[in-house]
Amino acid sequence: MGDMGSNVESEVADLGAGRGPSWLDAWIRANAHRLLAWRRHVHAHPELSRAEHRTTAFLADRLGEAGLKPRQLPTGTGLICDIGESGPMVALRADIDALPLTEATGLPFSSTVDGVAHSCGHDAHTAVLLGAALALATAPRLPGRVRLIFQPAEEVMPGGALDVLATGALDEVERIFGLHCDPKLEVGRVGIKQGAITSATDLLELRLTSPGGHTSRPHLTGDLVHALGAVITGLPGLLARRVDPRAGTVLTWGAVHAGEAPNAIPQEGVLTGTLRTADRDTWAQLEPLVHELVHSLLSPLGVGFDLQHRRGVPPVVNEPASTELLRAAVTAAMGSDAEAGTPQSSGGEDFGWYLEHVPGSFARLGVHSGSGPTLDLHQPTFALDERALFVGVRTMVHAALRALDS
Repeated sequence: MGDMGSNVESEVADLGAGRGPSWLDAWIRANAHRLLAWRRHVHAHPELSRAEHRTTAFLADRLGEAGLKPRQLPTGTGLICDIGESGPMVALRADIDALPLTEATGLPFSSTVDGVAHSCGHDAHTAVLLGAALALATAPRLPGRVRLIFQPAEEVMPGGALDVLATGALDEVERIFGLHCDPKLEVGRVGIKQGAITSATDLLELRLTSPGGHTSRPHLTGDLVHALGAVITGLPGLLARRVDPRAGTVLTWGAVHAGEAPNAIPQEGVLTGTLRTADRDTWAQLEPLVHELVHSLLSPLGVGFDLQHRRGVPPVVNEPASTELLRAAVTAAMGSDAEAGTPQSSGGEDFGWYLEHVPGSFARLGVHSGSGPTLDLHQPTFALDERALFVGVRTMVHAALRALDS
């Protein structure tokens, strides 16, 4: 694919310039334009979960040009690549998939794929890890090995992290680190939090059935639409009284479909939504509890139901020692003012699966320019300040170095 940075001039400031190590400063000075070009290329060519074939090939080409030997995952998309020959191993992870959204940023490198966009910042995550990889490959000496995980399918549940784990990719890994764009944080800052930083997320699909009938005689059948309404309004309230409120459990419905005619009670209806909780132990108890409560709501109403409770992802729970290493890495990379506190989010992130196997920590990368409105994740207008790419590369490199030296 040639030099992807040949037509991109870097006028984007490296906020950590001069903080070292010297080989990292040198790599960023020489490759800043390429880093921007890589991000823009991935942004313009987004691919949905488990269909990231061109992205995978693009990454394999860039890594191969640097003399590295990436290995494609057996699922067909995503890569694993090692740097270093011996010693302890740490892993750095980025997600590479996009969302089924139509971009509305107006950027000159906007998505060229109808209905698909990098509206969650995974293009930045991908470029950051690629930059960190190629910078680490220039280090005169590493005190161990670094495993790069370019993970597919983060945007679906239970997530592509399980595909990575199935390959045994963490078998030799002692710690793992990752980051995610945060439009609420100003560029140059990195959010660090010990303990839970995201929430568990499940999908609910409730399918109701009824003999159907005329709306003038609801007493002769199961009133399916009324039953859907009973669950829509009743289940969140019952959960709030059966689950400790300190667990931060939230049920939100996203779609409901039933019927076509105003004077006919339908025979089928479907209700879908997400169930989130901030507490790992609560997450383990929710599936049987939800089934019990749905049964209690519907049993008097004469409708049948099938509840599919799809377990999603556990919370990302940052391990204390790894979090302190990450905190020190941010300070070394960007200075003491770069670290920011960050609250636990109700969003889900399949990085949590990795932390079920090895210790690690997950950070939030500030991407807000400091002026103008906050453009939130998963919105067609989401955009980021590209200075965050250099912050991300420096953070990931220093995290790997700190962990290997610990």
